[in-house]
Order: sequence, then C-alpha cells, then structure tokens
Amino acid sequence: MLKEALSQDLVTVGLSVRNKQEVIDALLDMLCSTGKVKDRRQALQDILANEQRMSTGLEQGIAIPHAKTDAVDEMIACVAVSDRKIDFESIDHKPAHIFIMTLSPKGQTGPHMKFLAEVSRLLKDKKAREKVVAARDSAELFELLTG
Repeated sequence: MLKEALSQDLVTVGLSVRNKQEVIDALLDMLCSTGKVKDRRQALQDILANEQRMSTGLEQGIAIPHAKTDAVDEMIACVAVSDRKIDFESIDHKPAHIFIMTLSPKGQTGPHMKFLAEVSRLLKDKKAREKVVAARDSAELFELLTG
C-alpha cells in the first residue's frame, strides 16, 4: 500500500516548520501539488475538523493528520520529516517530527485503513523510526518507506 500511495515527490526531509498549523499547511501543499486535491480549502477544513475531534499526534514522535473529504476522488498521502520537533498534542505528550498526511474520499474506508495500518506497522519499530529521521534526502526516505 505504501508503494501505491507514495512517490518520491510526496516524501521530504528537512521540513522547515515551527508549529502544528505550518506542518498541516506544508503537507497539504505537497498533496495539492499532485493535482489530485480538487478543493484545498475543503481539504484543510476537513483536516482541522478531524484534529479538533481528536489530535492525530500519536506516540514516538509521529503524527498522522488525516481526513475523509469530498476534496479527493482517491486516497493520497505524503510523508515528511521535520528538522525540529513540533508540539502536535500527541497522546504521549512528546513532540513529533515524523508526519504522515492522508486524504481519502468519504465513504471509502478500505485503502485509508490499510495505509494507516501499514505505516503504523513500519514505524512501531524504533530502528525503522531512527532510520526515517536520519534519512539524508527524499530518495533515501522513499526507499526506507517503500523498500
């Protein structure tokens, strides 16, 4: 699922952001660059509504802002690693620096859940997380995620 959802231009390292909103904006811009987001404003509104219901900051420095939205016709995703750790209101109260954003059409649960499960499985391993954070460029990060 990671191989199908990601391409090298949808992963990045050295994301220069200072706060949660900048993370969300930067990741959404990456997804918009694909041309697959029909309505950026709607996508942002749906992501922020989801964040209000429950923070998508997980544990171990990972955050997965996501939403079901009418702004896309198929699931799309991107991954970024930031230079600095960002407060994402994580459940372990620790800042995040690995960010995964996914947008899925409303009513389409399968690919969305499959993608999130695969990402979770990969990043629950401490060594895998360390390699992701240490990736020197997007090519290396892409290989680590899809390898």
